[in-house]
Amino acid sequence: MLRSQFAAAAPSPHEVPIETPPIPPVERVLDFNDSDRLREVAGELGKNLQLISRLSGARISQRGAQVRVQGAEIAVELGGRVLEQLYALSGTGTPITLVDVDQACRLLRTEPEAQLVDYRADVVITGARKRAIYPRTPRQKLYVHAFEANDVVFGVGPAGTGKTYLAMAVAVAALLKEQVRRIVLCRPAVEAGEKLGFLPGDLTEKVNPYLRPLYDALYDMVDEERAARLIQKGVIEVAPLAFMRGRTLNNAFIILDEAQNTTSEQMKMFLTRLGNDSRCAVTGDLSQIDLPRHTRSGLVEALRLVEGIEGIGIIRFRDDDIVRHPLVGDIVRAYDRETARVEAQRASRSGPPERSRDEESGGDAS
Repeated sequence: MLRSQFAAAAPSPHEVPIETPPIPPVERVLDFNDSDRLREVAGELGKNLQLISRLSGARISQRGAQVRVQGAEIAVELGGRVLEQLYALSGTGTPITLVDVDQACRLLRTEPEAQLVDYRADVVITGARKRAIYPRTPRQKLYVHAFEANDVVFGVGPAGTGKTYLAMAVAVAALLKEQVRRIVLCRPAVEAGEKLGFLPGDLTEKVNPYLRPLYDALYDMVDEERAARLIQKGVIEVAPLAFMRGRTLNNAFIILDEAQNTTSEQMKMFLTRLGNDSRCAVTGDLSQIDLPRHTRSGLVEALRLVEGIEGIGIIRFRDDDIVRHPLVGDIVRAYDRETARVEAQRASRSGPPERSRDEESGGDAS
């Protein structure tokens, strides 16, 4: 039969399957001139080397000023590149932390030609305790430069990506250079999923707990004593969003933090406070909306309405921009996976997925 002519031949019971030979491991030996700088790169008890090994997948061992990197070719290439870049970075005199190692591995995995020293050279401001503040990822760099090209900049993304922190650094730098005469910091007084009840004290004492994160960032840029003087003189103002109504803010740098918890009306009110020679930063995380279930987020709506307007920049951060403890990125990704799993499970049970609050608001949830 014709069909039998094209039938697949049955395997012979005597055939021996051909096994692909394992790829031999690659080894790279790096010799460094300065053992003190290499000690800085290795970290206390070799913790930095251990993290590089875990993130790159290569086996790393150190003996004196020599480091041996072994493993798969792609892992050895990444591990060696990270070590060389961190060694060059140590030459600038700044300490190498676990956060620096984590950022270096993630950056050089996606951008092999990136130079870590170039990021350190792009210092926004030298804050309190002589610590240089600079962008650590490509999107953070775009974010900082966006303030040079735009009067209003939106920074949107997960917690820990430096949205508010870098905006504060840019604002303080502008104040010290006399580009603006004052800084206004505000955020909506919305509780994060819990009811605090009655808070004692006067109005300032009642709203201070909500504004504490802004103070924390400010004290990293300016020592507390000087910051207190600037606040007392009104050069730096920290206030809840509700206090902005009816004001026109001229020659100021204004930062709205936690903007995802503004209503549509509040966001419109805030954006129209901008006066002459003023600049504005709006930061928020669309995954942490604490508004009542059917209340539309002003940030979601604003991102849709203002995109494309000249003079307004929008930077969307991702979880690989997180610059807190290396575990924070893993935690955010774990929660994202769980959210995706639950939504997929719900969709398989009930058909088409429910519209999310962001979609109901007509916004862009990216």
